[in-house]
Amino acid sequence: MQPVVTAFFDPDTFTYSYVVADPSSNRCALVDPVLDYDAASGRTGHSSAEKLVAFVHAQQLEVEWLLETHVHADHLSAAAWLRKHLGGRLAIGAHITQVQDTFTKLFNLDDVATDGRQFDHLLQDGEPFKVGNLSAQALHTPGHTPACMTYLIGDAAFVGDTLFMPDYGTARCDFPGGDGRVLYRSIQRLFTLPDSTRVFLCHDYKAPGRDEFCCETSIGAQKAANIHVHTGISEDEFVAMRSARDATLGMPKLILPSVQVNIRAGDLPAPEDNGSRYLKIPLDVF
Repeated sequence: MQPVVTAFFDPDTFTYSYVVADPSSNRCALVDPVLDYDAASGRTGHSSAEKLVAFVHAQQLEVEWLLETHVHADHLSAAAWLRKHLGGRLAIGAHITQVQDTFTKLFNLDDVATDGRQFDHLLQDGEPFKVGNLSAQALHTPGHTPACMTYLIGDAAFVGDTLFMPDYGTARCDFPGGDGRVLYRSIQRLFTLPDSTRVFLCHDYKAPGRDEFCCETSIGAQKAANIHVHTGISEDEFVAMRSARDATLGMPKLILPSVQVNIRAGDLPAPEDNGSRYLKIPLDVF
């Protein structure tokens, strides 16, 4: 059974969000939605999320799920805002609690619970669920972060940051809790899916020499041509490559605001006594 997948690209963060619809029931899931954020001014906005709202209304869809593949470090999530406007259950992988524990300590956040209660449902590895009449399954695919999930909906796999387009490779593993060996094994698990499985990515940074941004590939294409992890690359080779590459990468420009919002399921911090909301910037930590 094949979902109808519609992609929405946010050029400021190179992020793809998706509406994944069951054509037999007009029910859908939203995957990895983006909250607009201007780092210079601290202003948030909803123009990206409003495109999803307009599409859902135009197609007369009913939102059943808002799915986060992981706690993103490169964009703020609009899932909480969309839940207020469209309904649906907000879900993430059950290992979110590990990520919350790490970052509440790092940011010294005493107002954030670390048991995942901000989300409506914590999906376990292998847990089945439905999008309309489409069969779906949550797969725990850690390595980029400890809580990364792949959502297999019909013949479509939403892999978050685990894989990029074959000409760009794989996700970094140097965030807290990341692990190159674990990522390699997660990718090998994905490679057991049928080659025809459609793979939808959370980001595309457009590899040198490619003219257009892309969001869709396949398991077969990844196995044949991923520059980091195609068939024949050993675990040790991958870990050595990933470790060397990660050592050259700078911090994502939105990691500090993103993580603080995303461990809250996309909710902003509560207003302080002057009515304003604040995010923290830890000094000399990273």
